[in-house]
Amino acid sequence: MPTILGQNQYGKAETRVVKITRDGDTHHIKDLNVSVALSGDLSDVHLTGSNAHCLPTDTTKNTVYAFAKEKGIDSPEQFGIELARHFVTSQEPIHRARIRIEEYGWERIETSDANSRFIGADEVKHSFVRTGQETRLTQVTFDGEGFEVVSGLKDLTVMNSTNSEFWGYIKDRYTTLKEAYDRILATSVTGRWRFNWTGEEQRQPQWNRSYEQVKKHMLHAFAETYSLSLQQTLFQMGSRVINSRSEVDEIRFSLPNKHHFLVDLEPFGLKNDNEVYFAADRPYGLIEATVLRDGAEARIPVDLTNL
Repeated sequence: MPTILGQNQYGKAETRVVKITRDGDTHHIKDLNVSVALSGDLSDVHLTGSNAHCLPTDTTKNTVYAFAKEKGIDSPEQFGIELARHFVTSQEPIHRARIRIEEYGWERIETSDANSRFIGADEVKHSFVRTGQETRLTQVTFDGEGFEVVSGLKDLTVMNSTNSEFWGYIKDRYTTLKEAYDRILATSVTGRWRFNWTGEEQRQPQWNRSYEQVKKHMLHAFAETYSLSLQQTLFQMGSRVINSRSEVDEIRFSLPNKHHFLVDLEPFGLKNDNEVYFAADRPYGLIEATVLRDGAEARIPVDLTNL
């Protein structure tokens, strides 16, 4: 039976690059995990084995390292834009480049005055601890005409210990869940947001400030929403971002409900007044939705693991 070649791409996945910028005695760290995927006029390498149009994946890895030195890393968005533009404009067979980046955060180790005699000021300026709040994410795609930048985060775990209810839901013969009028609401946020910046004719957003502001509005909405469902909270988080950040047209969330169930203490003669909970890791409810600016087109995939 005859066969044809369908959509294809290739590149180097998960190139780890750490860039140290030395500002005198003060050092700054950018720690990235970069994946490159290239597509274009690549039929022959699949059909005949000819590598004439194939840029080696080892070269894409080396380009990541070279650009870290030559271009610097101000933000993952900026770095991804530089790489995507390079691969498409420097290699005729390459028509489209997709760059995915994870950024791992570091913060300086601060010492108290009591310990300053043991750790000098110069040492503090280059001592860091890996932050554990979340992982920053970016995907940059360039087709020679326009860019698409989607940024985001994962593993941002948040909790409200009150101001959350869940009741009035459908009940059938299999329903055992009791209605809750004061419950813990917790989730580990995975979010992606798409910028309306598409190319050089527009002024680029301030990528680092935008990330911090999107995260801030997301967290404020989570904290300030009196929640009757995780779905309601998700929509408030997305709406706050869209209404507050003009550079963002679409945001998609995947929110697992980190269930906390009250422990039955009656067998021990104790009353549990919303104080002691069992934290269940699985199974869990998974709430996913996209919030869009009115008139915008949904482009972020439903399955965020494929972004």
